Amino acid sequence: MPETINIEVVYALPERQELIRLRLHEGATVQQAIESSGLLQKYPDLDPGKGNKVGVFAKLTKLDAELRDRDRVEIYRPLIADPKEVRRKRAEEGKVMKKGDGDE
Repeated sequence: MPETINIEVVYALPERQELIRLRLHEGATVQQAIESSGLLQKYPDLDPGKGNKVGVFAKLTKLDAELRDRDRVEIYRPLIADPKEVRRKRAEEGKVMKKGDGDE
């Protein structure tokens, strides 16, 4: 009998979090877990690996990465604003950041 692993697939929305628990065959990949979760059908705008990055326990990973028992696959939403761009615009506008601005 083939061994199985228990994993979770998580997708956080602004208003709530989807958490799906699965039992998959040993050697299953991140991609297989996401497909088995049903989240792609529930949220057709999800595009793992392109529009949405994926990770296992907050560490970015590839879709073909093999999972281990009790792993948590996380599907991340795209950033609304690039933090570097926001800081650059703030600097152009002459706004001073409060923490560590050096005027003490």
